[in-house]
Amino acid sequence: MGEAQRTGSELIPGTLDMLILKTVSRSDALHGYAIAQSIRDVSEDELRPQEGALYPALHRLEVRGLLRSSWSVSDNNRRAKYYALTAQGRRALAQEQASWARMTAAIARIMQTA
Repeated sequence: MGEAQRTGSELIPGTLDMLILKTVSRSDALHGYAIAQSIRDVSEDELRPQEGALYPALHRLEVRGLLRSSWSVSDNNRRAKYYALTAQGRRALAQEQASWARMTAAIARIMQTA
């Protein structure tokens, strides 16, 4: 039997928004494809956000006031919507990161017990 082709891991439910906010926080503005590519690159291709989840999440974050957007031309001369973090988005990201750190530490403690 051959080795199964690796397709990347599914995102843990509820983490896509946090990953988007963190990714956008590292830049002045990014378009959707660049956000997805950055998540793939930084996770070493383990996390692969799908378009069907990414774009609704970007819209949801914009409606909540955590991202702002503007239209511009991408590097390949295509019109693209660019997203940037708002002050409210920075605060929400800090809260999400703290919550994530507590949760993953608790899970790690459980997994390390004999």
